[in-house]
Amino acid sequence: MKYDRSRLIELVRESALQFGDFTLASGKKATYYLDCRKLTLSSEGAVQVAAGMLEVIGDELPDAVGGMAIGADPITGAIVTLAGMKGQSLKGFIVRKEAKTHGTGRSVEGPVQPGEKVVVVEDVVTTGGSSVQAIERVREYGLEVIGVIGIIDRLAGGAENFSAAGVPYQSLLTIEDFGITPT
Repeated sequence: MKYDRSRLIELVRESALQFGDFTLASGKKATYYLDCRKLTLSSEGAVQVAAGMLEVIGDELPDAVGGMAIGADPITGAIVTLAGMKGQSLKGFIVRKEAKTHGTGRSVEGPVQPGEKVVVVEDVVTTGGSSVQAIERVREYGLEVIGVIGIIDRLAGGAENFSAAGVPYQSLLTIEDFGITPT
């Protein structure tokens, strides 16, 4: 399936964008909320997000994609699946919010090995805090982060924080695509 940016915008409007009074993960107050799980856990939404992110990544795939559990999990699964359907080899990984206290005690799960190149994926980027935390954890594990891709950028400092972490960043959409002005 081919990425259709205008269709992704429609899907976000239909399923993920809500208006009201909300407190974000960053602690900031907002008059709108983007619940991208409603997007990424639907078949068409997952395919559009995966196709868009694969288009951003381009022809030279990293070794793996992944990000902070839970938001990045369906994105990772969709990208890995779509790549496989295209005959491309791509692995996924999950970054735990807290390392397991049993078993291997790892905070990074999946078939990745130190030294591999990865792209961190995210649903909604506000300040980028959870992705910066994921970047730190995968770097500690020994992976090389070559980029971050978000579905929607709230234009609230995430890009600047990724730049400070030395990681290139792109998003498929921004809040301006929905007529919302950054505050």
